[in-house]
Amino acid sequence: MALKIDTFSNPDSRNGWRPGNNFGGHCLFKALGHPRIAAQARALVQGLAGFQRLAVYDPEPQAAADPLDAFYPVPRRALAGVFVQRVEDLGQTRLGLPTQPVTAIAALQPDAVLITAFDAEIHKSQIARLLPPGCQVFTLDAMRLPQEWLSNPGRYLDPINFATNFAFLRDVENSDDGEGLHTKVVTADYWSGYGAKEPALWLCLFGADGQVLAEWTEPLPGAFQAVGIDSRDVRRRFGLTDFAGSLFIHALRIKGHDVVKYALDSFSDSGRQLSCTHDANAWPADLYAGVPAPKDGESLLLWVQNSHPVAIPSGGVGINIMGSQDIAWWHGEVPPFGTVPVDLGKLLPQARFPDQIEIQAGRYFVRPRYEIVRSDNGKRRIAHANVERTDLKPDPKLPELAALIGKGYIMPLPVLPLKDWKSVTLPTPMSTAQQELPIRAVLIDADGTVVLERYLGRLARRESHPTDIDVWLDEAKAALKSGYGHVEYLYDFREGGDADGWLHALGLYEQRASGHAAETIFGAHIYNMPITYRDEPQSYTHRPPGLTTRLFLRMGARPFDTICHLVYPASLPKDAYGQDASQTALILFSARAEKVAETPLPIPYGGSRFFRVSEVFAAADLDRAGADAWVQVRDTSCRLFGFHGLQNGQSSFCIDHMFGF
Repeated sequence: MALKIDTFSNPDSRNGWRPGNNFGGHCLFKALGHPRIAAQARALVQGLAGFQRLAVYDPEPQAAADPLDAFYPVPRRALAGVFVQRVEDLGQTRLGLPTQPVTAIAALQPDAVLITAFDAEIHKSQIARLLPPGCQVFTLDAMRLPQEWLSNPGRYLDPINFATNFAFLRDVENSDDGEGLHTKVVTADYWSGYGAKEPALWLCLFGADGQVLAEWTEPLPGAFQAVGIDSRDVRRRFGLTDFAGSLFIHALRIKGHDVVKYALDSFSDSGRQLSCTHDANAWPADLYAGVPAPKDGESLLLWVQNSHPVAIPSGGVGINIMGSQDIAWWHGEVPPFGTVPVDLGKLLPQARFPDQIEIQAGRYFVRPRYEIVRSDNGKRRIAHANVERTDLKPDPKLPELAALIGKGYIMPLPVLPLKDWKSVTLPTPMSTAQQELPIRAVLIDADGTVVLERYLGRLARRESHPTDIDVWLDEAKAALKSGYGHVEYLYDFREGGDADGWLHALGLYEQRASGHAAETIFGAHIYNMPITYRDEPQSYTHRPPGLTTRLFLRMGARPFDTICHLVYPASLPKDAYGQDASQTALILFSARAEKVAETPLPIPYGGSRFFRVSEVFAAADLDRAGADAWVQVRDTSCRLFGFHGLQNGQSSFCIDHMFGF
């Protein structure tokens, strides 16, 4: 059974757009389940047990009584009634009791009242005359974070006060193949760029058992300066042994974005093992999808990072082949804030690629990472699943909008340089409304020329249809003259079908020389048109349409070279809203955000550019930029979509999508 918490809703931006494009994420569950206030929360609810007639007053539109109870059970022996302020909320069941109007609280004659709200003084004063003498009143303000942490002290449940996320942090001295395994979180202080004063990160590392291994505050260095949290440094600083757990990240005293974005690099001592993943997405979901089933000779582990102060019970996590109703439930418990690797191959032994795996998550954990280990060469890779939406419905307008929005939603994936990599793409159902995907695949050269198109039909939810680029080109006797390009998945209603705009696809890549593999997954958007539809084209800095680019490209330490594949997707034809090429600039910054060098990188309309940082910046400039340097991909003429990675010669590489701010 899923936790009774609300983590995300799907409003449109007219009712509350926020920088970072986060206008759907809730923060009440973050406030209730924050690890810093666990002791205060336990003391609050345990202190209620000694009363005889406890009334719970749940006055806010976003009800807090049941979410509080999900983390810290309210004592039932003393509970005598649940009361609400809004007439619209009468007749509901909260804490197992029917809600009553707060005007009825006087008849109960409670000896204690718990007001399940923050900033509750106004609610307390409004009901004071209804309470008998001696009645004690408690509120959620007893479990507030320190005032000096808050970005907006005037409104506790402002999302800007709860810019949090989880990262997977692992440091192992000797793994099965005899090498150490390490991780590094990399981001930038974009909050100071929006005017934040004295921002900082509060960091809490939980071990596999959910116990705190380390807790510290890291001052943020200044506007757009690099931030790195290396598992090896954490290990040395706190004298830790091997660990694989969750790093809880809370950005304090910030402005602008209320989303903690980062890249996570996973690597071995020699660099033979190498992966990178996007941030974990801070809102635990009911379902995740887009996990490819293992091939023969592969093991598949799901890293379950419990994101709450309550255990995940046995049977709380399940998996199934996409489109199947046969769910295999995992019978193990994950302690509060604990981390457990679940062997999906043992749970679902019949699943084989190209099957896709759906994860029944019950809102217990943020977007999880999975790890695949090959038995033939010992290679391991880490990638992340994606959120499968449960709140979407087919959009009947989409088939009629081609004249206005052209291609409409575009799901671009890179085709890496063919001489070095194999590329396979796979559309992935990512919404419970998607019983079919009416789509086509378009293969586009880096210069923007359409090379091949293939109508895939109305793919059933259970149907998994990978496209191997080598095979496609060979069968069609075609070529990418630039040597690389990208694939676009597009809706195609020639035979009818339903669509909801949440089109996703998985890119699978293999280095020809080493056999090392990597995966990336993302969802479709509408790109580069001045009109908007359902808050698309998205923007991270202002209301839609988003028609500019500012991407963060972190750089790896030697011997790693940094690779990047930028796509210029365009929903409208070039003659409708196009330009010959983008006006993209690559700006090299030191870790201290000192500008070192800048170079133009024009990208053809509808095309793409692959590059290595070592090839676009002079060696002297890279040396001058120093450790933890980064590159800003900047364009004020269009919205680009990017993929970043690292390459360790011909022995390993990694790739995932980039983030902007």
